[in-house]
Amino acid sequence: MPELDSLASKVRGDVRRACCVVSGGVYENVLFFPVVQLLKDRYPGVLIDVVASARGKQVYEMCKNVRYANVYDPDDEWPEPAEYTHQLGVMKVLRYDPVDQVGRDRARAVPLHVIGAREGRIRPPNVNGAGAGLFLTEMFKPPTTNLSDGGYYMYQEMLEWLGRPAKGVPQQPIPPLRVSISKKLRAIVEDKYSRAGVEKSKYVVVHGIESDSVANMKSRGDDDCLLPLEQWAEIAKEISSGGNGLRPLFVMPHEKHREEIEDIVGKETSYLFITTPGQLTCLINDSAGVVATNTAAVQLANARDKPCVALFSSKEKARVFLPYAEEKRSCTIVASTTGKLGDIDIEAVKNAVKDFQPAPSFALAQQ
Repeated sequence: MPELDSLASKVRGDVRRACCVVSGGVYENVLFFPVVQLLKDRYPGVLIDVVASARGKQVYEMCKNVRYANVYDPDDEWPEPAEYTHQLGVMKVLRYDPVDQVGRDRARAVPLHVIGAREGRIRPPNVNGAGAGLFLTEMFKPPTTNLSDGGYYMYQEMLEWLGRPAKGVPQQPIPPLRVSISKKLRAIVEDKYSRAGVEKSKYVVVHGIESDSVANMKSRGDDDCLLPLEQWAEIAKEISSGGNGLRPLFVMPHEKHREEIEDIVGKETSYLFITTPGQLTCLINDSAGVVATNTAAVQLANARDKPCVALFSSKEKARVFLPYAEEKRSCTIVASTTGKLGDIDIEAVKNAVKDFQPAPSFALAQQ
């Protein structure tokens, strides 16, 4: 009798199956990882599924705590009726206990009760979504209409509420951002960068070239976060001329940038066409460091504890998206003084990348 089972679970406060509906792209979904980890820590044995956009879904191959990641864009204002009803049917059959949803308005909240979810918790960035709280057990309101404006702490209120002490359970600490990568994926990426002409731990990942590709992995909270290739060329030259054997490795979000890189930076430049966050993380993991603008690359470098030089349009943006930079010596911020990324001091960036060093290699002694 599923009705009695649900009633008993409600009384005990059990959480057996949870669904997270996450808005946004790669950047927003990467920063959602601590929420998933907190659910796992708070409710051991819980099965966690995620519903996200096609780009957002890709990040969950790096999250061992997610069982299924399904593609459905929560930001689509006019979804196809067949896709919409199919997604509702899938969620209803799986009978989730709580549904944690980052939605847009009241219309996103209504399905939580349609599918029979026991609890609904939402953080709607739309102040015009009046009435959303009528369908939910808990609602969080961000200070602006753009959730991503919150930067690294865009899910802070949800994290604090999920980790609150209750029923004899102590306050749950908020976990740090961590990602996991598989050996199979690492092997694939290692083969890729080897063909590009670089060696493990002897290259610096360059990410954030100016592009209109959807694979640029930038945040919705920072529109000015991509740098022209002409400026990247100067930074790459400094990396190559450091005398420590390091080489810059450009990450292309689209194949069309191949000729641009060869013409502007040089034909001998190493570059890779990588669009998935999993492969980008493997590339970062095997590198000597990362120099990037405010894209997902800076957060992934933090998650893998890799040295990083982050370029921002302003100090304010840097504080919002990298609040941990002062505590981590491995993360260096270079911010523009004019509020425009294009005006960033390239000489300051050149001085920062001089600190990159190749990882020491170890040889086994033979008798």
